[in-house]
Amino acid sequence: MSGSQQARSTSTPFALGGMSGYLLKGGRVVDPSSGVDAVGDLLIADRVIAEIGDSIDPGSIEVIDVSGLVVAPGLVDMHTHVREPGREDEETIASAARAAAAGGYTAICTMPNTDPVADTASVVEKVWALGREAGLVQVVPAGALSKGLVGESMADIGEMARSVARVRLFTDDGKGVQSALFARRAMEYLIAFDGIYAEHCEDESLALGGQMHEGERSIALGMRGIPAEAEELMAARDVALSRLTGCRLHLLHISTAGTVELVRRAKSEGVPVTCEATPHHFTLTDEALEGYDPNAKVNPPLRSEDHRDAVIAGLADGTIDAIATDHAPHAIEEKDIEFQYAPPGLVGLETSLALTLTELFHKGHLSLSDAIERLSCAPARILGLPDHGTLAVGGPANVVVFDPDASWEVDPHLFHSLSRNTPFGGRKVTGRVVHTFFNGNPTTRDSELVGVSV
Repeated sequence: MSGSQQARSTSTPFALGGMSGYLLKGGRVVDPSSGVDAVGDLLIADRVIAEIGDSIDPGSIEVIDVSGLVVAPGLVDMHTHVREPGREDEETIASAARAAAAGGYTAICTMPNTDPVADTASVVEKVWALGREAGLVQVVPAGALSKGLVGESMADIGEMARSVARVRLFTDDGKGVQSALFARRAMEYLIAFDGIYAEHCEDESLALGGQMHEGERSIALGMRGIPAEAEELMAARDVALSRLTGCRLHLLHISTAGTVELVRRAKSEGVPVTCEATPHHFTLTDEALEGYDPNAKVNPPLRSEDHRDAVIAGLADGTIDAIATDHAPHAIEEKDIEFQYAPPGLVGLETSLALTLTELFHKGHLSLSDAIERLSCAPARILGLPDHGTLAVGGPANVVVFDPDASWEVDPHLFHSLSRNTPFGGRKVTGRVVHTFFNGNPTTRDSELVGVSV
């Protein structure tokens, strides 16, 4: 495989012969899982990655010229809120799958705060089945830790783990588990199923009623703040409990300098902890709330610049394992109200790659390989998805092809999600998905969904 090239992408269709597939020709193939980073060809045949190398003979299959583009493992999102069952007006599993495919994702992990809550095998199996029916990405359901997400009695963890959905990540996301005793017992129980205890770190006694990050800006805007310590205290508790029990711990959407340092220290001590950060927490600060835009209201809140810089540093040095979207769709009427009454959350599946490339790669904080590692390889590894996060020859062809230098303007009206709540509307970003392949089948071609009526 040769060095870097720069050219415009075109596609040249050839008649399909006995073997179906695609030859991605002349792209920069980047696979952090195998250490590959070189210009060459990637052959998809009969839905698997058949070969990676120079000047591969395509035979009679279709050749797609990807010169100047990056060919990488399909993205994996550890933190997607779908609203089905319960609020299909905001998002269905099918619409989330469309948004994910358009954003370069081949797998998403869905959070359990649906209605009914995904706290039983029947609910997670429904989510799993609807994901298979959508057919655009692998839908990996997370299960609730507690019944009804109220943190009092254990959800049906064993049944969910043994179900056809094979749940491995359990969380009460949207709420932090307030009882240390419950958290300990849940961790002890999860060990038997090789489960992951995932925490939304928020001490409600400190955060209750807060609208934004507590600091100089919250005082100036006259809004009650949520201190960084609300996150850090629970993160410290759970790290201690992970050390005590040996249970795998994953900290969701961390946002403060203290939490980053806590994880850094815990990893050095051998505690089995991983964590994620979101594009909005490494892109925006609480300055985005100056205009009281409800679309910039998220939980945990956008923090001050020093916290954002700490998150970027944590991503750069590997303390933060994964970049996750925390995709949280809301109906227009729910967000288009006074700031204090609006629910927190934004949609992120279709902007995550571009924001990562714009803010981290192009600004020199992450290499291209490291960016792909955080968006694909690490989340696949944490979730135990061997068919994702790799371009291994012989494995399923879950692949994204993107132009790292393409500039475009975010237009929420063009989203494939049913919801439009984003603070990034009108923002110019650099880096765009061109093609996505899920299990060898194209789901996005030339930045357009394939065979999907929307």
